[in-house]
Amino acid sequence: MAATDESTIISTLSLKSTETKQPLTPGQLVWRRFRRHRMAMLGGIGIILLVLFIVIGSIVVPESRANNTDLRSRLAAPTSTHWFGTDSVGRDVFNRVIYGGQISLFIGIFAVVLEVTLGTLIGGFAAYYGGWVDAILMRFTEAMLAIPSLFLLIVLAKFIGQNVGQVTILGRTFSGSIGIVILVIGVTSWMFLARIVRANVLSLKELDYISASKALGANNRHVFFSHLVPNTLGPIIVAATLGLASAILTEAYVSFLGLGVQSPTSTWGNMMQSAQSFLEQGAWWMWVFPSFFIIFTILCINLLGDGLRDALDPRSSKHL
Repeated sequence: MAATDESTIISTLSLKSTETKQPLTPGQLVWRRFRRHRMAMLGGIGIILLVLFIVIGSIVVPESRANNTDLRSRLAAPTSTHWFGTDSVGRDVFNRVIYGGQISLFIGIFAVVLEVTLGTLIGGFAAYYGGWVDAILMRFTEAMLAIPSLFLLIVLAKFIGQNVGQVTILGRTFSGSIGIVILVIGVTSWMFLARIVRANVLSLKELDYISASKALGANNRHVFFSHLVPNTLGPIIVAATLGLASAILTEAYVSFLGLGVQSPTSTWGNMMQSAQSFLEQGAWWMWVFPSFFIIFTILCINLLGDGLRDALDPRSSKHL
């Protein structure tokens, strides 16, 4: 009899625990998928460490020290005094990597903001309104795809960027070519995202909750920004993550050619450009450290984007 009572109590407790267990929310499901993606977690940790390196480094090391020249220490190899060595005019490469990372990430982030804004609005409006609006916007998108963005960036940087003067923001002096680089990268990279958003909105706008929202009196702006855009955030976030890596790499490539961000502003790309003349003299550190940070950043962002793609896909059972 005691054994029967004990089994009844155990079964009752297990039933109560099952009843009180709440189902996972969509956000919790995304986090579960993401945290079980080991490479994506490594990428996220790498990005956090990179941001901490740049933020804390800029607090500890003033910009004046990064731009300080000492011709007596020019082309000095890495030592305990200069961890990453010095460049051709005696500036500390470690300090310049910190401030170069600030500008490289700044360009990448703002270029992606412009890319996501244009891609979401153009692709979403084309799908939602359809008809002649869709035809015009999609033909414009196809025309933009025919323009070689890297060639356009090089041409504009050559004829406009180098003639733009310096600007002072919050007491810091920047090269005006930063704005040209951000504008061209953002304006020439939204087309693929627009197609993705258009495809998603085309499928979403036919669902019942959209019809119900319209029947309750919601206007087009409310439906678009409150229902369609939030339900397209998954592809947008993934595209933005991968677009950030592409923007940083594009900026580094153009700056390496000497056509991107100009002095006195340093980026990882123009640090590599200034190093190429001194590789034959054995100053390998001027090139190795900026290139390492470019590779590390792009690798971490791509790993993070790959994990977000799997985590935000509601049809994916991977890593559950």
